[in-house]
Amino acid sequence: MTVAIGVECPLTDDMRALIAELNAALLSLTPPEACFHMSVEDMAGNDTTVFVARNGDGGELLGCGALLRHPGGVGEVKRMYTRPEARGLGIGGRILERIEALARSEGFTRLVLETGNTYKAAERVYQRAGFRRCGPVLGYPDTPYTAFFEKPLLSNA
Repeated sequence: MTVAIGVECPLTDDMRALIAELNAALLSLTPPEACFHMSVEDMAGNDTTVFVARNGDGGELLGCGALLRHPGGVGEVKRMYTRPEARGLGIGGRILERIEALARSEGFTRLVLETGNTYKAAERVYQRAGFRRCGPVLGYPDTPYTAFFEKPLLSNA
């Protein structure tokens, strides 16, 4: 399968369906009070860049991830998801590489993220990309269901 990754506006029917699928998957694993969903409308803001993976050139939507910009040189990885039928193809890692490259190009010094503490496949993707567990970030509450990761972005790295 050929996978194309690019930047797209999230306000499309197929992206809305993907985010609804992501939200349902998260809510099946994590209580609602520990889920910090970002809507497609929020994802369309000027402070966010959304990367999508598609089968071929403009084909079926397979996954997504986003960079949300915060003050102080901090970028947040948001809405990382790969559809079950596309898992194992390295899509999450490739999207994460694109997010990191954009953050570096914009001069960010750190990437952070919040995720569920039982999402082992996601944790492996983040760790392979050089993220390490850390304490709570960006005002997220520290719950029994959450895990936090960070990655410094050094100028010479």
